[in-house]
Amino acid sequence: MRIFFVSSSNDSGGSRKGDEMIVSVTGATGFIGKRLVQRLHADNHRVRVLTRSRSKAQLIFPVRDYPGIVIAEEPEWRNCIQGSTAVVNLAGLSISTRWSPEIKKEIKESRIKTTSKVVDLINSAKDEVRPRVLVSATAVGYYGTSETRVFDEQSPSGNDYLAEVCREWEAAALRVDKDVRVALIRIGVVLGREGGALAKMIPLFMMFAGGPLGSGKQWFSWIHVDDLVNMIYEALSNPSYKGVINGTAPNPVKLSEMCDHLGSVLGRPSWLPVPDLALKAVLGEGACVVLEGQKVLPKRAKELGFSFKYPYIKEALRSIMS
Repeated sequence: MRIFFVSSSNDSGGSRKGDEMIVSVTGATGFIGKRLVQRLHADNHRVRVLTRSRSKAQLIFPVRDYPGIVIAEEPEWRNCIQGSTAVVNLAGLSISTRWSPEIKKEIKESRIKTTSKVVDLINSAKDEVRPRVLVSATAVGYYGTSETRVFDEQSPSGNDYLAEVCREWEAAALRVDKDVRVALIRIGVVLGREGGALAKMIPLFMMFAGGPLGSGKQWFSWIHVDDLVNMIYEALSNPSYKGVINGTAPNPVKLSEMCDHLGSVLGRPSWLPVPDLALKAVLGEGACVVLEGQKVLPKRAKELGFSFKYPYIKEALRSIMS
């Protein structure tokens, strides 16, 4: 038996009382997924964690803290997706890591295979138990990199490796049944203490007295993890959230400015540049995510009236580091 569930209530797929949502989440044990599950659980929605490792998920979401949570390994994903109100697809190997040919292959396949599997399971569900919403992650890497161009949701895709990954990732999600509302969140650099690029940058930053990373002229399109979770949460219940939505803060900065603010928050002088080689030693080819940026604006989120709790990077970093 691969499904794990403890609750005094009956979690039958057909029960959708009031505004309660039943949300199946891939990538739930990751940096963003953990925060999303915490938020959904705190608001009394029912969560089904779709995982490849039940033991890992049980450590992150212990039953005493998450009564009623469902933890399911792959053979049980179908049963969880059927009867869910919505599916959030966040699965994918972190790109904030050293890239090798094998890792690059896994970065791509981990996203496309999981998305394709989720879409196939949604499409094969009978109408009465088919989820009505799919919120699927993608990334601002879709646009490629530039020091001069400004990108919004209408901008064309780039021609590098990450742009190719994002195009295929999005195409896999868009195969979903036409009656399912799809929101594709193109996520920027997510700032939070527990994970993402920032967690790996801080020790390096401290070592080099807080200087800029690389040239410092590259754009840094960021979002506080709380704002991203709020955006995904809103996309679950708001029917206006469909199509591509950039998951970035409204005020991207040059990397040198981000480093100045981080130095200020950490109480470190921002004068000795962190050499490209040092960043590449930590992130390998994955350092391009930080060293080669793009200026991405959340045009669609602003049109939708989304309210950013952290529109400016100084406040975002202060909240994270306090």
